[in-house]
Amino acid sequence: MSDRKKEINRRRTFGIISHPDAGKTTLTEKLLLYGGAIQEAGAVKSNKIKKGATSDFMEIERQRGISVATSVMGFEYKNKKINILDTPGHQDFAEDTYRTLTAVDSVIVVIDVAKGVEAQTEKLVEVCRMRDTPIIVFINKLDREGKDAYDLLDEVEEKLGLNVCPLSWPIGMGQDFKGVYNMWEKNLQLYTEQKKQKIADSVSIEDISTPEIEKYIDKEAADTLRDEIELISGVYPDFDKQTYLDGQLSPVFFGSALNNFGVQELLNCFVDIAPAPLPKKAEDRVVDPMEDKFTGFVFKIHANMDPKHRDRLAFLKIVSGTFERNTNYQHVRQGKNLKFSNPTAFMASKKSVVDLAYPGDIVGLHDSGNFRIGDTLTEGEKLEFKGIPSFSPEHFRFINNADPLKAKQLNKGVDQLMDEGVAQLFTLESNGRKVIGTVGALQYEVIQYRLEHEYNAKCTYENYPAHKACWIESSDDKQLEEFSKLKYRYLAKDKFGRLVFLSDSAFSLNMAREKFDKIKFHLKSEF
Repeated sequence: MSDRKKEINRRRTFGIISHPDAGKTTLTEKLLLYGGAIQEAGAVKSNKIKKGATSDFMEIERQRGISVATSVMGFEYKNKKINILDTPGHQDFAEDTYRTLTAVDSVIVVIDVAKGVEAQTEKLVEVCRMRDTPIIVFINKLDREGKDAYDLLDEVEEKLGLNVCPLSWPIGMGQDFKGVYNMWEKNLQLYTEQKKQKIADSVSIEDISTPEIEKYIDKEAADTLRDEIELISGVYPDFDKQTYLDGQLSPVFFGSALNNFGVQELLNCFVDIAPAPLPKKAEDRVVDPMEDKFTGFVFKIHANMDPKHRDRLAFLKIVSGTFERNTNYQHVRQGKNLKFSNPTAFMASKKSVVDLAYPGDIVGLHDSGNFRIGDTLTEGEKLEFKGIPSFSPEHFRFINNADPLKAKQLNKGVDQLMDEGVAQLFTLESNGRKVIGTVGALQYEVIQYRLEHEYNAKCTYENYPAHKACWIESSDDKQLEEFSKLKYRYLAKDKFGRLVFLSDSAFSLNMAREKFDKIKFHLKSEF
């Protein structure tokens, strides 16, 4: 096997998704802790420690305690190279998460034992199921009182539509939480509260019916465990790796990320079963990771990761071949060649220059404004990867300049933030006023904050009464002309000069659809 194939097979690139507060950032941290990537966890909850979590490096995230930008972290574990993409759980940043899911090969879904499956989790899992992404479920916070384990499994099956297969099982819960029996590695993990920030003890037990268990937990708990394990093996399918890889079976683990409990078992199983980099669909063909020629796509752009330097970083997911520093690659949309002298690899906020990267890796490219989300780099082939659309926003506001002397800074800031995909910009045809559309209202705060702190520009907003933004496609020029005259006040161009109809109500959109039958109104930009 060539070195390159070995390297590709060593890669595991996955995303962690959940509802806010289910403990996703904590889990990410603990995985980094086991991977030896960080020395101590930056207790996410406690404000006494101002370090903040390793993966939240934007000021506004630290203030609010939520992740608003997807961050990428890589580490080595058991001779595998693991790349984690931590995603925002907050629904106002869902669009960032949808795009990130185009760059992962598998997913871990975190569920809070007390709250069960929440709405935001349902939406994100649906996106994974559309693509048959392999999913592992981690049920978190077992040291607190929560729902019964069986009920949770039922809920995961019903609400998320997943076929589950428990690979670990809790012994008690909340006050009575004694530990977890791990069916994957056949061992018993004991929970002792004094050892919160250390790693749990585990005892290898091949056969659960042995009386030896009773040395570690009392007879009643041991009997309950035996009964439950027997029941589970009767009700749930046995784990089958291929079915999991096809996205048709989801292993479930129980634990408490804050107390380092059950995390290592999750990681050990993950490195054994999770897929190496998978082929990816492009418009004309499917690209296989083992191909010799390099291809990759930009799924995220982040401005000013280092406030001292005005830089933007484009996050490139490598799909095939190898990416080398100081080599010319073709930027397909612009048709020009670019080379990168200091591409970076990630360890949350620490970055290092990388000379060579393989499929599955995420590389940061310093960008002076060449990139948009969805751009492809190749060794010359005209390829475009599908499936990174913009969705119709739900909120619309005019953006006004609050400081006439800073118009240039404001325009530049808005321009760059829109390239990042934070929100969408529409320019009205009738008067050239700018309207910002977002998926969630919180984005307006993020934009205002970042314009002021990163671009030294101030803005104010006023409401713009729109219902939906529709991208327009027409097969009849005459009809389009008639429509444009009639709806002139509601027409705008998006950042790429595409015509958009900002309908003021559901009623007017339906009327337009009926009257103008040769025009298609699309709710996402990729049609």
